[in-house]
Amino acid sequence: MTNKPFDIPRYQFLEAFEEVKTNKGAAGVDGVSIARFEEKLEDNLYKLWNRMSSGTYFPKPVKQVLIPKKNGKMRPLGIPTVEDRVAQTVVKMSIEPILEEIFVEDSYGYRPGKSAHDALAKTRERCWKFDWVVEFDIVGLFDNIDHELLFKAVDRHIEEKWARLYLYRWSTAPYQDSEGNLHERKSGVSQGGVTSPLLANLFMHYAFDLWMKRTYQLCPFERYADDAVIHCKTQAEAVMLLGSLDERLKECGLELHPEKTRIVYCKDGNRKGDYENTSFDFLGYTFRARGAKNPRTGDIFTGFLPAVSKASLKGFKDKVRQRRTLVWTQCELQVIADILNPMIRGWMNYFKAFYPSEMRKMTKWLNNAIRLWARRKYKGMRGWRKTNKWYSGVLARQPNLFYHWSQGYVD
Repeated sequence: MTNKPFDIPRYQFLEAFEEVKTNKGAAGVDGVSIARFEEKLEDNLYKLWNRMSSGTYFPKPVKQVLIPKKNGKMRPLGIPTVEDRVAQTVVKMSIEPILEEIFVEDSYGYRPGKSAHDALAKTRERCWKFDWVVEFDIVGLFDNIDHELLFKAVDRHIEEKWARLYLYRWSTAPYQDSEGNLHERKSGVSQGGVTSPLLANLFMHYAFDLWMKRTYQLCPFERYADDAVIHCKTQAEAVMLLGSLDERLKECGLELHPEKTRIVYCKDGNRKGDYENTSFDFLGYTFRARGAKNPRTGDIFTGFLPAVSKASLKGFKDKVRQRRTLVWTQCELQVIADILNPMIRGWMNYFKAFYPSEMRKMTKWLNNAIRLWARRKYKGMRGWRKTNKWYSGVLARQPNLFYHWSQGYVD
């Protein structure tokens, strides 16, 4: 205990810093990096604990940067200072166990012990049982969260006054644009803040999750942050639900994304008839009719199954092209492999979970790009016969040079 207004354990600040350090990240508006903050770690953590315990801590403005989205548009990302990220982590450590007790099972995003693969597996399972899906996304969820509604929920579940105080201060802290101008935040939470995903989940818990459990008990769903699918037995049920959902989200100050919201018929080998939409994308995968083999009988059938989406394939290729490593003819292939392997490993580990054969579209492209690199580097290499001979030789000598080679994707 201390004589300060708020009793916050000091040891949590060191634990919080270690988590911030592990997650890495750029400096905020003060220009202080994680390494620089660590130079005087004990002093910096003590000052932060002292100010938070006394109620005199106020966050600095959030540095806003614009990052490109898959559709070519830009998404605002907020970068709090390292000090503020440590402070937010302290609060998150305190409130996350409390909120985890109230969140529903079908909410998956940014939750300990849950993953996108869990959401995808449950979606696949339910698409076998339900013929129709309502696919939806929310326009700018993080930017449009109503503060009044949010803090009704915060006040209801969080007893610690200091946690409520700082959650409010972070949510209303201004952001600084690239020209140094400050902008007042009247709604939303900073996308990039440590506590923001937790607050977004809390808001959606009341705006959507509990509303669904109360209003459409027979229509299960999987929600990952602002992206979700709802399962329906009939088309009429899906149409009615979508209309009700639109009204509900408007009541909460949110808007359905017009291009990412639609009704889908989960057509497979047994479902007759047709519909305008017979596939949907969720968490980087495309769900649609695909050929499959029954592992017990060996029979071939057509199921409604997920596999890596065209957008995800294109996104990976674009990242490889942006690195420009495969046009570096002045270096050896080992250097290129060392740079690309972390990207390849992460991408494949995510997309091999369902229908992994579809990843060959990416690995074939990557292997052809490696062959083209060799033709540029070795001027005497003319024609694909010599190129393929070189490729086979490298593969025989170094079968694990590239991560996807080690996984058998060598064609």
